[in-house]
This record gives sequence, C-alpha cells and structure tokens, in this order.
Amino acid sequence: MKLLKVLTGIAGVIALTSGSAFADDLRWKMPVAFATNLPGLGSPAAWVADSLNTASDGHVQVRVYEPGKLVPVFDILQAVSDGKVDAGYTWIGYDQGKVPAIPLFAAVPFGMKPWAYTGWYYYGGGHEMLQEVYANKGFKVHAQLCGIIGPETAGWYSEKIETLEDYKGLKIRFAGLGGKVLEKLGASVTMIPGGELYQALEKGTIDATEFSMPAIDQILGFDQVVKYNLFPGWHQQFTAQYMLINKDAWEKTTKAQKALVVASCTAATTMALAEGEYKNGKVLAGFQEKGVHADQIPIDVLKELKKVTGEVLEEEASKDADFKRVYESQNEFMKSYKVWDTRAYVPADL
Repeated sequence: MKLLKVLTGIAGVIALTSGSAFADDLRWKMPVAFATNLPGLGSPAAWVADSLNTASDGHVQVRVYEPGKLVPVFDILQAVSDGKVDAGYTWIGYDQGKVPAIPLFAAVPFGMKPWAYTGWYYYGGGHEMLQEVYANKGFKVHAQLCGIIGPETAGWYSEKIETLEDYKGLKIRFAGLGGKVLEKLGASVTMIPGGELYQALEKGTIDATEFSMPAIDQILGFDQVVKYNLFPGWHQQFTAQYMLINKDAWEKTTKAQKALVVASCTAATTMALAEGEYKNGKVLAGFQEKGVHADQIPIDVLKELKKVTGEVLEEEASKDADFKRVYESQNEFMKSYKVWDTRAYVPADL
C-alpha cells in the first residue's frame, strides 16, 4: 500500500534537519474550516503546523488561517485545487455537491466507529480510493487523513423530538448524508458554517442544528439557546478531517517531506480522537446540570432512520460510480469487521 510505504520512511524523519532533505524549504498557507480552539476538530490543524515546524527545524512551515480569514470555509477544496493556497484543513463532506462520493470518507450515517474507519482507510485501500475520487472529478489535490473524532450528538432542538413526524417542516442545519436522510423525512435542511450557528439559533433562522460532539458544542454555546440535545449521533459515528494539499505542491516535495506530513497527520488523527474521548463525558455531565435534556432516540425511531439511510445510500450509489465503488468496499470490510466487533468488545450496557 502506497501510504504505508511512505510511513516506512518516518524513521528517517528524525535525521531530516541535517542533509539535503530540506534543500527547498516549504512555506504553505493553510486556511482551516474550524477554529483551532475546537478540540479534536480544529485543534489538529494547529498541532500539525507546529509539529511540522518543530520536526523540520523550521524548514517546513505551515501558516494556519482561522475560518474565513483567507478563504471562505466552503471554498477550501476549490482554492487548494486551483493553487490559490498550497493546503487547507477541512471536513470534506462539505463538498458532496461537487464530489458525490466524498461523504463516505467524511461521515456515514450508521457507519463505522472511528477506529474501524481508520482500519479501512489505512489498510483497506481507502486512502488510494480517496485520491482517485478527487481526480475523477477533476480536482488537483492530495488528501491526507489528519484528524478523526467519535460520534457527534444528533443535534440541538428547541422542541422535543420523539417521532420521525417531528422532523417534517423542521428548519435544521444538518450536514452530509445525514442531511439527505432528514430531507427525505420532510425537514428543511440548510448548511451554515459552525461560527454562525449560535446566532442562527438565537434569531430563529433555524429551529435546530447539529454540529459536533459535546466538547465542541459547549464552546459554541448551543446549550444557552436550546435545551434538547439528542443522542446517539446516528448520522456521524465518525467524523474525519483532512489536510488537502495542492497536487502540484505535493509532487514538488521530497520523499522526506512527504513522510513528515504523513507522520504528523497520522499522529494528529490519534491525538484528535483521544482529545474528544477524554473531554466529552465531563462536558455532557455538565450539560445535564445546566438543565439540558440529553434524550436518547427511541430504538424504533432509530430503526426507521436506519431504514431510510439505507435507501439514501443505495440511491446515491446508483447515481455515481465512485460512490458505488467506495460504498461496496466499506460494506465488504464491515462484513468481516462485525465478526470481530460483536465478539471482542464488552457490551456498553453490561
């Protein structure tokens, strides 16, 4: 596997600060989709930039630009592909309108747990397929998995959600394939950057929103506006972030520089997951003390949501060859993974 071949060069990264590995210094600008103070979601971008600078003794410098400061959040892919910036850090699911298969690499409703996704991505050909998916749609980028977190919450609501009927007519911010599921249920789905969601909720522009995990939603202040927080995050069991690098810029880098980027992003993926898992429990407990209703979606409703999700995924697969190919690859992996998953881990309700 190409990615793992690159990783085999990491041992040599330790000695990169001497010799010819950095004959040409890298100076990249990197706009990000998430504020770097957001744990697990935005923090990896800053961590990677610092790691690259430190490990290279200043020969590889990536300047991070907070959301909207250099490039609009939803324009990062195009800006990187066009060479307006050398790199960008984002949740690539925002680009499903341009690259239909891309949500499968970002977040899949009722999909894999984060560690299962990384297994498929690193060892099941996911990394290579991602490069092909972008190339097939004419985008000149190299995509590197550079962060992952566990489940999001299923959203914040001004009114209690108890049945699928409650989604009809609801004005809600919901991303990715999960948004397509709710549209099929009659919701009015919109996409708004994270930094604008508090105001949209406060003004009533939207009735509800999902965004991320409790440790992040707290920072954005959703609990100050609405009090119904729904679980589990069926629409995003994993949320993966990527460092997108302009294809020409990537090809100009040395093998050692490539190895350093891959090593830093792989480490950031682990750090992001660890940060979220460490912080979410305490934050969620604090929400309940503030009067937030952390409701569980009834099992019968979850089953209906899963059924509609299956219909949406099949519809998307029928419309796009790349989506079908990636979807089938993930499903094939999950057949064998479930044998391990259902037997090896202690049940959460034990």
